[in-house]
Amino acid sequence: MTTGIGAAPRDPAAFPPRPVANQAGPAARRALLASALGWLFDGYETYALILVGAVAIRDLVAPDQLAQLPLYFGGLTAVTLLGWATGGLVCGVLADYLGRRRTLMLSILLYAAFTGLSAAAQSYWVLLVFRFLTGLGLGGEFAPGTTLVGELWPPARRGRAAGTLASAFGFGCLLASGLWLLVGGLGHGAWRVMFLLGVLPAFLLLWLRRSVEDPAIWREADRRRRSARQAAKVGRRLSEDERRLTLFTMAGLFTSPELRRRTLLLLVMALASVVGYWGVASWVPQYAGHVAARAGYTAGRWGAVAGLLFSVGGIAGYLVLGVLGDLWGRKPTIALFFAASVVATVAPFLIDDDLVLFMAAATANGFFISGQFAWMAMYLPEVYPTAVRGTGTAVVFNSARYLAAVGPLVAGWVVESLGGIVHAAALMSAIYLLGLAATPFAAPETKGQPLPDI
Repeated sequence: MTTGIGAAPRDPAAFPPRPVANQAGPAARRALLASALGWLFDGYETYALILVGAVAIRDLVAPDQLAQLPLYFGGLTAVTLLGWATGGLVCGVLADYLGRRRTLMLSILLYAAFTGLSAAAQSYWVLLVFRFLTGLGLGGEFAPGTTLVGELWPPARRGRAAGTLASAFGFGCLLASGLWLLVGGLGHGAWRVMFLLGVLPAFLLLWLRRSVEDPAIWREADRRRRSARQAAKVGRRLSEDERRLTLFTMAGLFTSPELRRRTLLLLVMALASVVGYWGVASWVPQYAGHVAARAGYTAGRWGAVAGLLFSVGGIAGYLVLGVLGDLWGRKPTIALFFAASVVATVAPFLIDDDLVLFMAAATANGFFISGQFAWMAMYLPEVYPTAVRGTGTAVVFNSARYLAAVGPLVAGWVVESLGGIVHAAALMSAIYLLGLAATPFAAPETKGQPLPDI
């Protein structure tokens, strides 16, 4: 090839630019956008229930039953979490067998269909059933979405992508708050509009079907799995790798001693994040009213302000955790967030009459105890082999949800027993020490490493 003076000009189309190893291609960016949009509406739907649940119950139960409103509201929350955990486990397994894209589409369809039907519920018990079914779709999006992103993004930027994906949940919560400010004034039945708006993600399915493909790494794993099963059918002697591929993914996860040990330790870390969050986060808006009153302000709106700042802090935490995961490493970053959460959990409740300082502490509280959830989006897809990646991610992320309801119950009992939120927060913060202790031993450091394939 001639390149000197007088040579024919080089045709750019004949020599396309080489891909840069640490940059994401169009397929990776489309996967992140699709998964983030799904997760954004998960955040919207989760927070919409918190905003409108009590309003819906007042509309659906008899007036003489309203004294039991907290019990009815707890039922809606509990069945949603139960559906979330169940749908997450099922869709995690399906992501390994049917593919990441198809399972993501199925979870979005479930969520959109049943949140729309929730808007039409004419009794509390019908709404309860629809909330469980909506929860199936809500939980089902995490494993296929995070594995899809993890398998397509380059190692050097995978943490940032995971942090962006996780932050979409926080933006969904803010979206729900903003829309309720607009919709809440519509009067009777406004809660139905909020649930009806949750149908919008169904339109995402049309784009997903055309624009997002399963990663090549999963397609190859699926081909090997089918080949191994065919070999087993005809009686050919299987290698150890082939034998593992013929196992049901959930069985494979716990048959392997290394994967079993890894999963159990990761479950301890997930339990710390989930129980710590649900056990303490609900106290922040409540305590804000106390601080405002002590500082000479009207207590009413400050709880909402504190909740908003908590959410904003969480979004920043998601993003920062992803960046630090790429720069420092996964395990040091996770350990930092666990350690800081021990302090951030208690700090707001040590402030008695300084409203500005309390709001700053509430923001930091959200940054660490909410933002730390991004570690699961970043780390879990990187520590499981392709054939069981969806299942492993789902087991760790969703199993803790079965215990999530225990957090508020235990927290309430602790507050009552110890005589105040400060002592209770100090005790609840110890759960993060459990996560911190498990972090060094759970799984290898994965910063900049290719995904494990076998």
